[in-house]
Amino acid sequence: MNVLYCGDQQMEDGVLISTLSLLDNISEPLHIYLLTATIKTPKRDYEPFTIKKTRSLNALVQSYDQRNSVTRIDITDQFAQQPPLANMNTLFTPNCMLRLYADDIAALPDRILYLDADVVCRRDCSAFYHQPIKNIELVGVLDHYGKWFFRQPLKKFSYLNSGVLLLNLKVIRNNGLFADARRLCQVHRMFMPDQTAINKLAAEKQIAPTRFNEQKKLKSNTVFQHFTTSFRFFPWVHTQTVKPWQIDRMHTVLKLHAYDDLLKQYQQVKKTL
Repeated sequence: MNVLYCGDQQMEDGVLISTLSLLDNISEPLHIYLLTATIKTPKRDYEPFTIKKTRSLNALVQSYDQRNSVTRIDITDQFAQQPPLANMNTLFTPNCMLRLYADDIAALPDRILYLDADVVCRRDCSAFYHQPIKNIELVGVLDHYGKWFFRQPLKKFSYLNSGVLLLNLKVIRNNGLFADARRLCQVHRMFMPDQTAINKLAAEKQIAPTRFNEQKKLKSNTVFQHFTTSFRFFPWVHTQTVKPWQIDRMHTVLKLHAYDDLLKQYQQVKKTL
């Protein structure tokens, strides 16, 4: 199974937890790819996922199965050659757009599962990963809020969340979907730029059941839980963000203990990396 994560040093804890959750639920060989880059903006500099952490993560996954692997791919040059100029200083970091360069990386296989670093695998996702996608660009789940906010009148829900995407890079390379999305991010400022660009331009996408990217609350059939920012309406209207590595907040805010064994494992492994 090929899995893609994208981001900078700040995603290291999330990738570790997400990887451990995959190792606990997947029996086939796991090949993890990390797209990262050095990015400088007027507001902040972003440092890439470190080589040291990559080597440690590779040793960890191979301790489960020697066939497993972790590959770090620095795309600083590709990003600098075509930066998303109109979206470099939005609420969302430029790192969220790194996935849009995946088609330009020859080392990435044709079929790959993209996961945000705040996605935790709860059950075996092999059936989702191996589903037929011959002429499909990508498979994803409707965005919990965006499906309403970005719905076109008289049309079915179609706005996908980009945190869990089964990508057919062969089709995407052939039809230029990500290349077009990168150009759009260069010239047009957008809310959630990478996600919006993908939804605007994708012509052959497939919608999967919510259990493959549960963005609201853990359910008995959840395969992937995605810890996104949510809205709360009591005692006042506000947003709430809790990430898996914020263990105390997982307990006190979300009242969630379903991942205690995983998070204990994460704490133990982190000390050795």
